[in-house]
Amino acid sequence: MSDVQLDTAGEQAIDWMVRLRSGHADARLQRQLQAWLNSDPAHADAWARLQRGLGAPYDNLRRMPGAADLLLHQHSTRRQLLRSMAGLGLLGGGLWLTASSAPVRDLLADLRTGTGERRDFYLNDGSRLSLNAGSAVDLSFDANQRLILLRRGELVIQVAPDAQRPLIVRSAQGEARALGTRFLVSQEEHATRVVVLEHSVRVSLASLDEWRDLAEGDAALLDAGSIRPLRDQASRADWLRGQLSVTDEPLDAVVDALRPYLPGYVRVEPRARSLRVQGVFPLDRPEHALAALQETLPLEIRRFGPWLTLVSLREG
Repeated sequence: MSDVQLDTAGEQAIDWMVRLRSGHADARLQRQLQAWLNSDPAHADAWARLQRGLGAPYDNLRRMPGAADLLLHQHSTRRQLLRSMAGLGLLGGGLWLTASSAPVRDLLADLRTGTGERRDFYLNDGSRLSLNAGSAVDLSFDANQRLILLRRGELVIQVAPDAQRPLIVRSAQGEARALGTRFLVSQEEHATRVVVLEHSVRVSLASLDEWRDLAEGDAALLDAGSIRPLRDQASRADWLRGQLSVTDEPLDAVVDALRPYLPGYVRVEPRARSLRVQGVFPLDRPEHALAALQETLPLEIRRFGPWLTLVSLREG
């Protein structure tokens, strides 16, 4: 849900709403709100949309044990929770969801998977495309090219040979080009991960004239300015078998891999993000994976309905 986009006035309206419902509103705060409403027509419009769309869902959430404290705890947490509610349709049908936001783009993708869903697709050239949960791709196949645009998530492609049309997977940072091979591509927040499972792949950057050939077993991370070799990445494809295999990874990265299988918004407390994790976790039972993390690490995991999961260090 972190891809839900709110405009500036919408962000500010949410903050005003939280302050007014904190139980500490007074005449001074009311005057400040009125001044904000009068300062820009967009403010008044955002406030009106929020009041129309919020209604009962917020009140129900506020009554949950600990939810009010969460909303008042810190600015960023309040905003993340309400973004999650907006993405789930709890704020009146996507109150400030923009046409360019990732959820809207994903709905228009040629092939996609939802939360907790993995699927195999057989393409018209005979290639087999496997999408991890929460993934979306567009296809552009014609007489001259076979292009897969990875918009979101992760894929494994088993490429059918075609000497005239090399198959290309393109991401935000670059592309992976192959003939007769099998490889994984993952679109991450600021980089693209490529893992060669069979034969070889040529990776290149979108921003620079730089490329690298990867052999079977090789992997690389593509960012805005470099291609960085990686080691021991074959287990990244274990999601094909419904497993998340982790060897000395930070907790934040592990939760990132679980997010496509979990509903709502999942927040990891900054102090807990660097905890090291190892183990094999079931993707189709993500709640069991979270329970295992809580048992083996000094963590406390709290859930607020289907909207929010908080992962924090255990106190004491």
